Amino acid sequence: MPVGETMGDAAVFDLGALRLQHGMTVPDARLVYKTYGKLAADKSNVILYPTSYGAQHVDTEWLIGPGRILDSEHWFIVIPNMFGNGLSTSPSNLAEPLGRGRYPVFTHWDNVHAQRRLLEEVFGVERLALVYGWSMGAQQALHWGAVFPDRVARICAVCGSARTSIHNRVFLEGVRAALTGDPAWRGDHFAARPVQGLRAMGRVYAGWAMSQAFYRERLYETIGFASLEDYLVRAWEGNFLRRDGDDLLAMLTTWLHSDISDNEIYKGDLDLALGAITARAMIMPSTTDLYFTAEDSKAEAARMTNTEWRPLDSIWGHRAGNPTDNAADEAFLRDAVRALLADSVTS
Repeated sequence: MPVGETMGDAAVFDLGALRLQHGMTVPDARLVYKTYGKLAADKSNVILYPTSYGAQHVDTEWLIGPGRILDSEHWFIVIPNMFGNGLSTSPSNLAEPLGRGRYPVFTHWDNVHAQRRLLEEVFGVERLALVYGWSMGAQQALHWGAVFPDRVARICAVCGSARTSIHNRVFLEGVRAALTGDPAWRGDHFAARPVQGLRAMGRVYAGWAMSQAFYRERLYETIGFASLEDYLVRAWEGNFLRRDGDDLLAMLTTWLHSDISDNEIYKGDLDLALGAITARAMIMPSTTDLYFTAEDSKAEAARMTNTEWRPLDSIWGHRAGNPTDNAADEAFLRDAVRALLADSVTS
């Protein structure tokens, strides 16, 4: 069982020499993951919960536990860390000749194929009860549905997309410009920690991630921040200062390339890829998400079968899908997941 060493409370799955979708090979690739709950004897209770942009498993595990959105009393939940996030194979931990300035493009095709190997080779799991994901995690959930339609029973895609939209790309290019405006940027890597760029990135991100109404109603004051500046510095600058600049750029590139039809199966035909998803799916945008818009989400859901479009009516913008400070949106997500899993039998 090629689990490899442990990493704190997580484990490492050694992938060996991994050939990526865009043609490069990563020697000694690895996938860092953490599990929660108990695997059923018949292996029917597995939920895959991929990470989102900039997040590591410790950032997203808050919604796992008895009575939470993902209930670990009944379900065996696996969080695989996305390539580029600093734990799994990333620019910051790649050995030469890869690494700084030479790191490859990681795609969600690469992520989901590595995850499939993890589930099969470590746990003997060939079919998932649910893939649950928020943001870039939702992109991975939809990739699972299209790439492995016979391996997924249900999908809950929260504030994500099957293909990165043009407007979403505009947002991402703005974030990338802010980060690479740092004096340490050398055209293909950072020569030093890009503190100025990370702070600028956080401020750009804050304007897109939360809705106009969130700021108009000063909701940041209800969650422990004394002022707008306090919120921007501690919540947004601080969020990205935790991460490596090259890792953040690698994940931006993955996001820019996200498209469930960009592969040899569907050859760019998004309608074909969406129509191939057989899993019972729940597509859940936030009504005030500024970059994964509800309108775009509804258009994709309409091209799927066996799908419910269930928007979160919230003024928390994109963060409605990761409601660490918002009990109402958390309850909405918990109820949606329970409804999606209601016909399941767990042991």
